[in-house]
Amino acid sequence: MNETPFWHPERHADRRPLLLARNRIRSRIRNRFEALDFVEVEAGQLQVSPGNETHLHALSTEVRLPDGTSFRRHLHTSPEFACKKLLAAGERRIFDFARVFRDRERGVLHAVEFTMLEWYRVGEPYEALMADCTAILREAAEAAGSKALRFRNRTADPFAEPERVTVQEAFARHAAIDLLATTPDGVPDTDLLAEAARRAGVRVAEDDVWSDVFSRVLVERVEPALGLGRPTFLYEYPIHEAALARPSPADPRVAERFELYACGVELANGFGELTDPVEQRRRFDADMDAMQAIYGVRYPVDEDFMAALAIMPEASGVALGFDRLVMLATGAPRIEDVLWTPMSRPPETRRER
Repeated sequence: MNETPFWHPERHADRRPLLLARNRIRSRIRNRFEALDFVEVEAGQLQVSPGNETHLHALSTEVRLPDGTSFRRHLHTSPEFACKKLLAAGERRIFDFARVFRDRERGVLHAVEFTMLEWYRVGEPYEALMADCTAILREAAEAAGSKALRFRNRTADPFAEPERVTVQEAFARHAAIDLLATTPDGVPDTDLLAEAARRAGVRVAEDDVWSDVFSRVLVERVEPALGLGRPTFLYEYPIHEAALARPSPADPRVAERFELYACGVELANGFGELTDPVEQRRRFDADMDAMQAIYGVRYPVDEDFMAALAIMPEASGVALGFDRLVMLATGAPRIEDVLWTPMSRPPETRRER
């Protein structure tokens, strides 16, 4: 029997309470931002560059003008570039419930088209974003009428003070790996990390680079242990794993980057924003070289963004997966249950129930 489509009356009746909770959560969050003098913006979805990270894949199109000329544009994977241009223009506190697109992503926690809640604070430290995230978890739970965030058999108390753990501490605790020791003199050493990963029981491929091994250990050993009982902020990522974040003034080996977890699920990714266009270009070029080598494609650098970055003030920003937040607040088992109109598969590709 084929999967029942979302528009079938019986299935919609089952999903409707979750969708109404989604609306309440969105309203509560919007009201909170507006009470704090944030301005809601709407980033354009068609961009020169969809983002310049190695493993982010875009959907693209040709734009044709009435005069017959055409040019290529990409559906953005994040509203980040557009939002930072607005910071350069003079905005100081902004947020966007942005529709974003990521190809090659579909599953229980992933959708090709989804909603990313992104916000920025000019002149404020990235710890302020952690406080925002903490408040948003509570707002979402209250709006959904929930006392706990839930995913599968895991729970987290949204009203508890979140745990804060550095990436270095988390790798030591959950994988017995001294992560920063694998970047001697600030240079990632794949052999050192691969050896440590194998000791931890993590498979390493012959062609893996340091970032590949880091990601595998993170996914297999660290992430499942985060946000259990209460939310967790994982922070101070190695500088090589924070393409858009500035180095920590306390330790240049790590960056001002954090991720928020609940029930083992990543919910948000925040930065003390990098505003050095020379360093940013170097990082983009390195990521696109890696993407070209792995996937045979690369995305252009948005030169307007680079110019805006040169005059952008110091700021902090964070992206939160809004649909995932709704999932956990309502206890929905998969992301499509909280999307009003999830993307339909062609009939021949629909999975059997």
